[in-house]
Amino acid sequence: MSHPIVSIGLRYEHDVVLARQRARTIAERLGFDVNDRTRIATAVSEIARNAFQYAGGGQAEFLVEGQAFPQRFVVRVSDRGPGIADVLSILDGRFRSTTGMGLGVTGARRLVDDFRVESRDGGGTTVLLGKTIPAAAPLVTAPLAEKIAMELASRSPEDPFEEIQQQNQELLRAMNDLRQKQEELESLNRELEETTRGMVALYAELDENATHLKRANELKAAFLSNMSHEFRTPLNSILAVSRLLLDRMDGNLSPEQERQAQFIHRSAGEMTTMVNDLLDLARIDAGRVEVRPVDCRVEDLFTALRGMFRPLLGNAAVSLVFDEPSGVPAMRTDEGKVSQILRNLISNALKFTERGEVRVSARVAEDGRSVVFSVSDTGIGIAPEHHQRIFEEYSQLDGPIQKKVRGTGLGLPLSRKLSELLGGSLTLESVPGQGSTFSAVIPLSYSEVEKGNLTEYTRPAGSPDQGEQGRPIA
Repeated sequence: MSHPIVSIGLRYEHDVVLARQRARTIAERLGFDVNDRTRIATAVSEIARNAFQYAGGGQAEFLVEGQAFPQRFVVRVSDRGPGIADVLSILDGRFRSTTGMGLGVTGARRLVDDFRVESRDGGGTTVLLGKTIPAAAPLVTAPLAEKIAMELASRSPEDPFEEIQQQNQELLRAMNDLRQKQEELESLNRELEETTRGMVALYAELDENATHLKRANELKAAFLSNMSHEFRTPLNSILAVSRLLLDRMDGNLSPEQERQAQFIHRSAGEMTTMVNDLLDLARIDAGRVEVRPVDCRVEDLFTALRGMFRPLLGNAAVSLVFDEPSGVPAMRTDEGKVSQILRNLISNALKFTERGEVRVSARVAEDGRSVVFSVSDTGIGIAPEHHQRIFEEYSQLDGPIQKKVRGTGLGLPLSRKLSELLGGSLTLESVPGQGSTFSAVIPLSYSEVEKGNLTEYTRPAGSPDQGEQGRPIA
């Protein structure tokens, strides 16, 4: 459904000017802004001139299509000329006539939203130009279209020279808009250049700071490495002397003397552990830790750990259980570092478990390329918001049990870095009040990690599935 507004015959030169004037006036009444009015008027002028010049005349009809938003302002220019033989080439931009007709068609096409051409050889040409009416404009109804038509009929045609003057003003306005956009573009370019210079300076500063930090870290690692002998020698002496006292090498001790000697021995042992962890962290950060892969069996590793921790179990309410690692093949990795990871995890679990058990297990990962070592406890658990914090160096959580036991906050960060050094990872699953499970995923072969090509392992038939626990090691 459409609302016709006016129709103009294109028989004389001034009819082309009149078509342009009517297009601009109607566009203004329909709510188009100044720039869109100029675009519509220019497109209509180009197509009307083609009809007059190449077809000897024609008709320009102005109408509004649609009964609801969005509506379109449509101008249909038709003629009975010879038609356009190369219309498809013109629309594709590949054809240029010697008379310039192709330029007018392609130029008008860029100025409107909808552009269609129907042309038949010897049967005339119809060009339809459409522009969507702005959403803020009122809905065009039949009475409104009739009112606009009556206004146009009551107006006397404008002088062609006035139209030229209007076109000049439009051209000047377009040039002014173009100049403003050019100035805005130059301003944006200047801002971009300043931002780029600032980013370059920032990156240079960051690079310099990174170099200083790297150097400081290297100096720290070098200092700690060089001081390892000075740190350990007095601690070893304290451990040795306190052990001699506890072994009654110089005679019997009174109960108070024995209590003090045990206190000295225990404190020196804790200090030695802290120094060792600190030095290990420094060496890892400095990239000075070497991985020495050897063939090892998880069963032997568990046996050694069981023998190591059995004398240290001072709480009868807590049991340490090692599950049989059934179906886990031999590994080729740094056995000492895997043992160190598990020692830290087991020691940490025993500290924060007052009753129940600490269970150590191993299974082949689902991808068949790694072994998952799990240390589960029935201790206090860790709240979700603290899961990342406990892996930060020197970080300890507040709580009743934490106040009873001493720690340096280095064991878990060191265990994670050692796991990553071996090509694996260390993760935590925990529920407050129910316990925690630390899982260290270690590749079966460290040599494959270095190559970046892990070999998949197929679990033997009858071996435990993920999460299944075997019988405890006796």
